[in-house]
Amino acid sequence: MNIEFRHLRTIKAIHDTGGLAKAADLLNITQSALSHQIKGIEDQAGVELFVRRTKPMRLSPAGMKMLAAAEDILPRVAALQTEFEGLVSGKAGRLHIAIECHACFEWLFPVLEAFRKAWPEVDVDIRPGLAFDAFPALRREDVDLVVTSDPEDIEGADFTPIFDYSPVFVASAAHPLAQKPYIDADDFKGETLITYPVERTRLDVFSQLLIPASVEPAEVRQVELTAVILLLVASNRGVAVLPDWVVREVRYNSDYVTRPLTDKGITRRLYAATRTGESDLPFMAHLLRLARHEAVKLQRPSPHSDRNKPQAPV
Repeated sequence: MNIEFRHLRTIKAIHDTGGLAKAADLLNITQSALSHQIKGIEDQAGVELFVRRTKPMRLSPAGMKMLAAAEDILPRVAALQTEFEGLVSGKAGRLHIAIECHACFEWLFPVLEAFRKAWPEVDVDIRPGLAFDAFPALRREDVDLVVTSDPEDIEGADFTPIFDYSPVFVASAAHPLAQKPYIDADDFKGETLITYPVERTRLDVFSQLLIPASVEPAEVRQVELTAVILLLVASNRGVAVLPDWVVREVRYNSDYVTRPLTDKGITRRLYAATRTGESDLPFMAHLLRLARHEAVKLQRPSPHSDRNKPQAPV
C-alpha cells in the first residue's frame, strides 16, 4: 500500500468539509479527480474508507484510522517545512558555542540574552566540554562558533575580530607591587598567581609573558569564578592577570590596583571562529554585531561606580 501526503490531505479535507464538492474546492481539484483519488486509495487499502450513503459523508472505521494518521503526520510535515524555510531564509538554525576564553562567559551572557529575544527560532547552546577541542569540534560541526584569542590557519574556518583587550595585573592596594608603574615577568617570581582553571597556554599571563621569559611563579592557585579571584586578591592572598574589561570597576575601588604588563603593555584580540561562509548567515552576523556592541559597553566605566573615589594610576 502506497500512501502519499495528498491521500492524507484528501481524507482530512472530506472529513472537515463533509462532502466531495467542498473538499474538492478546498484542495483545488475537480470533484471527478477527487472521486478517482478516493477509489485509488480504497483499491490499495482493500477496504472502504467512507460510508457513502450518509450526509455529510462519514468515515468508515478504516477511514477513521487513516484520519488519525493524517492528523498526526500532516502537522509534523508542516512544522518541518516551516523549519526548512527558516533555515533557507536564515531565520532559524543552530548556534552551539565553544569558549576558549574562560573570562568570556561574563561578557557573552548579555550578548546571548539579547540574541535570544531577536532570534527565538535559533537553537543556542554553550558546549563547555569542547572548549579545549574547539577547532576540531568546529570542523566536525559539533559546534558552530568558537570564541578564541588564538586564531589558527585552519582550512574551512573564518576568524572574525570582535574586540581588542589588554591583560592587566591586578593586586591588592597594600601589595608591594602596587607601587610599580608596570609589571614585568620577573615580578611574578615569589608570587602566588591566581588564575582560571585552564591550561597555561590558554592564559595570557603565561602565553604572552611568563613562558617567553622562562619565569615560574612561586605558586599557581586555580579559581573558577572572577568574583572569587578578586576577593582573594583584595585579601592579599595572591595576584592575578585579567582582561581589562573584566576589571573595569577596579580603578574605582580602593582595595585594588591594576597595572599594565611590561612598560609598553600587551594587547590581545578576541575572535569568533566560524565555518567558512557561515559568518554571513543573518543570525550569525547579528550575533557578531551584538558581541561587538557589548564589548564597547564593557570598555566604559560602570554608571554605578563611585567616580569620586580616589583613582589609582593604571
